[in-house]
Amino acid sequence: MNLAKIILKNIAYIEIDTHSEVAMDFIDIMQDSDQFRVDYYFSKRIKEETGYSGENVFLSDSSMILDQLKSKAYDLIIIGTVHRYFDTFRIIAEKYNSAVIVHNINFTNISGLRLFRNIFKADVVYRLKLWWKEGLFYSSKVYQKAKNLLVLDEELSSARLRFLPLFYTKNEGKSENKVLLVIIPGGVSQKRRDYQKVFAAIRKLEDLYCAGVQSKSIEFVFLGMAKKTELKQITELEDSLQYINITYFTERVSQADFDRWMQKADVLWCPIQEETEFFSQKEIYGKTKMTGNLGDAIKFGKAAVFPENYHSHLDFIVPEKKDIVKQFEELKNTPFNFQKDYPKKAVKEQLEKVLKSLIST
Repeated sequence: MNLAKIILKNIAYIEIDTHSEVAMDFIDIMQDSDQFRVDYYFSKRIKEETGYSGENVFLSDSSMILDQLKSKAYDLIIIGTVHRYFDTFRIIAEKYNSAVIVHNINFTNISGLRLFRNIFKADVVYRLKLWWKEGLFYSSKVYQKAKNLLVLDEELSSARLRFLPLFYTKNEGKSENKVLLVIIPGGVSQKRRDYQKVFAAIRKLEDLYCAGVQSKSIEFVFLGMAKKTELKQITELEDSLQYINITYFTERVSQADFDRWMQKADVLWCPIQEETEFFSQKEIYGKTKMTGNLGDAIKFGKAAVFPENYHSHLDFIVPEKKDIVKQFEELKNTPFNFQKDYPKKAVKEQLEKVLKSLIST
């Protein structure tokens, strides 16, 4: 008899909504755990995006998940995203030892009246569907009933919000690019990042090349799908450039391509907006909402330039300076010991410690 199997704790990880990248991070760090056995319940789209098809992955949706959970005894159920299927997740939160990963803190506290008013501010048809068919009214109750609420950025943690460490540095090393390679990771949308500022900075830099003031070769990579207005602006920008190279994508960037570009990067440029909205509820990056760019910097061991108004104690999250090209050059040659601070073994041990505490509470 294998005694290790007796002491394994069973976890169900559910992602039938949005954040496939977080599910991938959880799979990656937990796949060789000798303390936990994890079953993953993914929607078809999430399973395709993760590219993971182990025997512990089960296709699911809001109509199936309750019956699927009945068939097994889990010590802990982690819900990766609660942005839909609120009535289903409310039942899970009430019935099981559940933990919910929170992506928008203000949304967890929104009142029923405010929710109803927000329905009519945007995407009315979709939001009415959530109200009538998916229990939008119960959204706050999911967070109230869950035994624990989790965040992926330690600076967002509190007595109410537990920090769930997932990010470790997979690849760290100085790049050997002939040109300064600046990666701007994330979907090319003005809603989440200030691309107008980026476009203006590139045009200003192009003027310096034209005047003979700047000579260092540089390339900017917009590492996310560009569409609509932003795509039009990028193509127009590209047509106007003689000295600067830019790369952009008109289709969803595969995980393999994303990883390849990130590994090549000299530095990350993350011009995130100070404020954004989720369901017409204001959220503030670094205060009530995490940016995925933080995880990107850790996972790929890259220094990242953030707006001045983004406050972080992490030394590799650097406030943007006026002479941003000089700053990029300096950061390319500045060592940051990611493997010391974020080695897989240590992060995994921290994660397993948190999971044990979630089971024992």
